[in-house]
Amino acid sequence: MDDPNADTEWNDILRAKGILPPKDEKSKDEVEDWFTDVLRAQQEKEQDLDNKTLDELDELEDEHDDRILLEYRHKRMQEMQAAAAKNKFGQVTHISKPDFVKEVTEASKEYHVVVHLYQDYIPACKLMNQCLDQLANDFKATKFVKIIADQCIPNYPDRNVPTLLIYGDGDIKANLVGALQFGGMEMTPRGIRAILAKYDAVPAEKIVDPEQQKKKTIYRSQATAALSSDEDDDDDDDDRGYY
Repeated sequence: MDDPNADTEWNDILRAKGILPPKDEKSKDEVEDWFTDVLRAQQEKEQDLDNKTLDELDELEDEHDDRILLEYRHKRMQEMQAAAAKNKFGQVTHISKPDFVKEVTEASKEYHVVVHLYQDYIPACKLMNQCLDQLANDFKATKFVKIIADQCIPNYPDRNVPTLLIYGDGDIKANLVGALQFGGMEMTPRGIRAILAKYDAVPAEKIVDPEQQKKKTIYRSQATAALSSDEDDDDDDDDRGYY
């Protein structure tokens, strides 16, 4: 029997005479549902591509539209370049007075700059340099530099070093003078980080909820105990095998 829903001239005549029922058609709600499903599928596809690496995008060339892949590859390259540009430092650089405007004032228009005014023969300055070396390695988006104090500022007194100058937005944000600002000979990278974070020169340390940390420790201890128990049971089984 011919399909009564077939789109033929004969069926149209039979429908017009009432012999065949009206052709089945999708309701408005069904059409809207279909359209929503299509949009959702497209969004999921785009999200999946967002999570792909450049190598994985290369492997999908035969499965997706070249234009879309090129777009996502370009986007990923920009993200990688932006991350590399942001994390471009990583060490404390020694500068001289003629470099100061370029390396500090001008540079601080793009990122924060921390300047250490120091003297090599002062122990607190040596300790400060050690702390800044670690911070520079941890926070590569911040520029750390050092300069001999009296070469930067003529007749700068030794009692004022170590001094940290914090620059941002092309201007000085803080002038921190003397070792006592940082804990004297008890200064630590963590303590200096907390001070720098007040001026947004580095990210602030995340505060861990003691209760949550305690729960995590308990869970780890329970998991370790359970694992040790399983190992002991296995050892007992092995020992029984020798009798």
